[in-house]
Amino acid sequence: MGQRKGNGPAVRQAVEYDLVELVRLRALLFENLGGHFFSPASADDVWLDALAVVLKEQLTTDAVRILVVDGDGDGDSDSDGDRGLAACGIATIEQRLPGPHLRNGRIGHVIGVVTDPSYRRRGHSRSIMRSLLDWFEEREVARVDLYASAEGEPLYRELGFTNHPDPALYWRP
Repeated sequence: MGQRKGNGPAVRQAVEYDLVELVRLRALLFENLGGHFFSPASADDVWLDALAVVLKEQLTTDAVRILVVDGDGDGDSDSDGDRGLAACGIATIEQRLPGPHLRNGRIGHVIGVVTDPSYRRRGHSRSIMRSLLDWFEEREVARVDLYASAEGEPLYRELGFTNHPDPALYWRP
């Protein structure tokens, strides 16, 4: 799938050159979510190095899609003359066992859509999400899950996301 044109900003597949900006935007996502779960007080920046390694590996994985919108030079993040990224979105596909509620067992996950504050309200997240949903459809994903921030929830509901029927629990060893 190439760049989406005509319906908002141009969306493209991320490449290795984008890694520094992808790490910056991912860190921004957690800063904005707040709370102890997403940004524990004991956290340090070691996770950023691990993130860069994993993102580099996943740039070429078939089960992962990392999409970006380039900055246009009008954002505040243009301090060094580089346009940087205005926004990014990451999605994965997990193969689970098929069942009556998951005909082929393929579940998609949107693992964070984030826009640099200086580029917000320009349709970047919407364009990324539409491209990710197209990617999921092309791969016959049975369901797509995501966690929505209060700010992002209206967009996701507009795109057809509803409350999840399963209770959500988690465990950390």
